[in-house]
Amino acid sequence: MQVGVLAFLTEQSGEPGTLAHEAERLGFESFWVAEHLVIPTHSTTYYPRSPDGKIPEFYAHLVDPFVALAAAAQATQTIRLGTGICLLPERDTITTAKAAASIDLYSNGRLLLGVGAGWLPEEAAIMGVQFAKRWQHLRESVEALRELWTKEEASYDGEFVRFPSVKLFPKPVQKPTPPIFLGAHDRRYALKRVARYADGWCPGGLTPEQAKEDIPVIKQLALEAGRDPEALEFSVLLLSSPEGGLDGDTLKHYQEAGVTRVILAAAQAAFRNGVEAVKQLAPIVELAQHV
Repeated sequence: MQVGVLAFLTEQSGEPGTLAHEAERLGFESFWVAEHLVIPTHSTTYYPRSPDGKIPEFYAHLVDPFVALAAAAQATQTIRLGTGICLLPERDTITTAKAAASIDLYSNGRLLLGVGAGWLPEEAAIMGVQFAKRWQHLRESVEALRELWTKEEASYDGEFVRFPSVKLFPKPVQKPTPPIFLGAHDRRYALKRVARYADGWCPGGLTPEQAKEDIPVIKQLALEAGRDPEALEFSVLLLSSPEGGLDGDTLKHYQEAGVTRVILAAAQAAFRNGVEAVKQLAPIVELAQHV
């Protein structure tokens, strides 16, 4: 079982390269960074993970994930580097393709691109996204990224993403492309979306029991779509503290369900020295080595 760590990086966290280097030293397989481009001053959206339903203040302080991963790439040698997650519809696709490919180049093929459509309507509106159609926007973005990364001359003509024939370099080191993981949490819709266009699934808070139920469905849907179901990779992002709830048996159950990676959230990195937040999760890495 592979273990990754997700850091919410702010001005308080310290230098991303230092955190990633420590994560690599401790044996984490991957280092992920979260994203919110902008947070509205006024929002009526209820946030279920906070006691009062309000969006945490630190979300407005998150650094740009591609800048952070560029720093992490230069400070590390082997650890995979991931966006957890990139709000792809809120970004210009060509700019994102260039940034992601550049990081994959400078890291020698270590980028993992976790993507999602976003959950905050007010943020989406600010960034020019039609919230009701954000998942279509996301799919078009993913398809366009692959065109840009794999073709000498690429074009795309969607409803939300469109550009004429262009040349974009560098190409990613990973062939055909860096893996794209869908960070969709709503199991009613996520399974078919992963099967249709993602390289893997990275939902938040999925239990071993849910994984055991959902992963075979995704694989069957992928097969029906003409894709190789065994090429898909399944991770689980644990946003709440794993202390007391993530033991060897739980890891084993995830593994038996088909999950190959758990990603632990070092949430306290947003408020203090991120190195210490990463260190607190290190015992899970050793635990996973015996699963």
